[in-house]
Amino acid sequence: MKGKLVTFEGCEGVGKSTQLKQLQAYLEKTGQKALFTREPGGNAISEQIRAVILNPENKEMSPICEALLYAAARAQLVEKVIQPALERGELVICDRFVDSSVAYQGGARGLGAETVIAINDYALKGLKPDLTVFIDLPPERSFRSRTKALSLEDRFENENQEFHKKVYEGYIRAAELSQGRIVKVEPCADKAQTTAKIINLLRQKGIIV
Repeated sequence: MKGKLVTFEGCEGVGKSTQLKQLQAYLEKTGQKALFTREPGGNAISEQIRAVILNPENKEMSPICEALLYAAARAQLVEKVIQPALERGELVICDRFVDSSVAYQGGARGLGAETVIAINDYALKGLKPDLTVFIDLPPERSFRSRTKALSLEDRFENENQEFHKKVYEGYIRAAELSQGRIVKVEPCADKAQTTAKIINLLRQKGIIV
């Protein structure tokens, strides 16, 4: 039996990492197995590519170079981690995936969704998530915006507000075109309530029990 691939998406500072930790804790508590990974990263080679992509010193990186590096890291993760787990019938939950590139490189960097999708279709041999959870919070309302505590170690966190607005718009367009694969979850002030929303969604979709 083939496994399921669930991806999580969202702009910077929306609480995505917190929700993934909460979901992982819930699945462990209820005895449900899942492989959690992230991208870019999730294996030795992809983590090295991640370091190049996010290095704030690489300000001269072109949008197409950026998109190809993401696709390369993603291809390695799929071949070495995700695909084998799916073939074993496992549930795989990935922090970011192709929709990130559609929003960031396709939208905010101006490459266009079609270009990014074509690159990734080749890199991933057509693999698509079974479900994508989009933490739907515009950048002006995000935790990142409220705290202004920007990391000096991440090129994307240090981009201006207009960039992040374009990223959000890219996600919204992707959701509209996804035929229901991307499901928007608006986070609550209470993080536990947001976790409950996500767990209920995954139950409704038959992903978890």
